Amino acid sequence: MLRAPGRRNPEQELLIVFADLTRFMAGARGTPDATLADLVDDYYRFAESQVTKSGGRIVKFMGDAFLAVWPGDRAAAAAASLPALKRDADAWWARKGWESRLVVKAHFGRAVAGPFGENGRFDVIGNEVNIAATLPARTIAISPEAFRCLGEAERKGWKKHTPQVVYIPSDDPRP
Repeated sequence: MLRAPGRRNPEQELLIVFADLTRFMAGARGTPDATLADLVDDYYRFAESQVTKSGGRIVKFMGDAFLAVWPGDRAAAAAASLPALKRDADAWWARKGWESRLVVKAHFGRAVAGPFGENGRFDVIGNEVNIAATLPARTIAISPEAFRCLGEAERKGWKKHTPQVVYIPSDDPRP
């Protein structure tokens, strides 16, 4: 359950999605602030309608990006709908005359959802949220955990991508 007012829910399974626009800053340059604000407001409304119609919730907008979650029992349908979300968002921006395209990163895992801070702002916290945020993507990328949410028929629309291997110095702190 994503909407427990007044108190945090216990850790729960969620499909966690980060979505961000390419080339937004390039389009924003030279656009009057009031015009840009109206455009972003329209986009927020569009994104919210796309996410909520599949049972999800926008956790927050961050400029031209957003974080959204779906409860575990809706993860399969939500993950299957991500290509349509991208396609519809790309078409929305194209109709506005912008070259922006949506990049979508999705991961399935456990996180804590609920009100945080003095004002009780809804948020989602946990290591799995960080995994979703850091998935490498140019268009859409879903983690193996999100992929496993898909049914056999939906899996046919996806392929495994193994990024190029790189070498780093042995004293680099990364694992």
